[in-house]
Amino acid sequence: MSFVSQLKTHNYSPSRIHFDWPSPSCPRSVQRLLKFPTSRPKYSAKQSVMVRSEFDAKVNAFLHSDSESRFVDRQKALEAAMGDINSSFGKGSVTRLGSAGGALVETFPSGILTLDLALGGGLPKGRIVEIYGPESSGKTTLALHAIAEVQKLGGNAMLVDAEHAFDPAYSKALGVDVENLIVCQPDNGEMALEIADRMCRSGAVDLICIDSVSALTPRAEIEGEIGMQQMGLQARLMSQALRKMSGNASKAGCTLIFLNQIRYKIGVYYGNPEVTSGGIALKFFASVRLEIRPIGKIKPKEMKKLD
Repeated sequence: MSFVSQLKTHNYSPSRIHFDWPSPSCPRSVQRLLKFPTSRPKYSAKQSVMVRSEFDAKVNAFLHSDSESRFVDRQKALEAAMGDINSSFGKGSVTRLGSAGGALVETFPSGILTLDLALGGGLPKGRIVEIYGPESSGKTTLALHAIAEVQKLGGNAMLVDAEHAFDPAYSKALGVDVENLIVCQPDNGEMALEIADRMCRSGAVDLICIDSVSALTPRAEIEGEIGMQQMGLQARLMSQALRKMSGNASKAGCTLIFLNQIRYKIGVYYGNPEVTSGGIALKFFASVRLEIRPIGKIKPKEMKKLD
């Protein structure tokens, strides 16, 4: 920090600075600290330059030594705090990003080249991905393509079929190895998310697909009678589960794909009435949200052209 910059911090105007001697408005305590006399003798031009250089050098040396010592003390305190935290909570609880192997997120292909280019390489590993859209828009097809790509790379994939509508023949036609695919058809939402969380924590599964959030029915709703009002059960279930699963997925490097459907708000006259089911927790925890919509049907004539 230069002498001029230091004077600016004390509200000294550059126009009032006399470089042949400290400004008359400079506090006498500062002059005594730097061992300059409080009176202002007359100097020649050459002597003024020498005095100015000496004064600036003393100020910079004083400030530099003080800031350097404070920097060393802060670094020692930081290293001590990090060492104490790592000894209390385990090695690697707090670390510098450079020593942790960089900040790049690994990806794997989704099975659609243009989508991989748009996502910067593919679907991220160890993250939560939400694929939502209206019915029959291709959500499950996209998820099955991603499962097939993971299996081609030698990984393990799991499908949580909460809708109980899994079609092995269609999956095989898309390239899925149905013989090695792990499939779960849970009875309720708590069971589905608990099984997915345990498989994620095992570290042996690379991709878990939950199909779908709308079909994750809470146990209380299943045990209750039809027509009973069960407000917010699914939203609370998803919020609690995602708080646990997000950290476990990141540590294990397991990607969680949640398929979701669109519902419509009642009484909305302005704005978009569409909303995804399961509350807003999934929107917060999802690193990637993909919206899929049908734009038209492929006619037989167009199929012949594709062939």
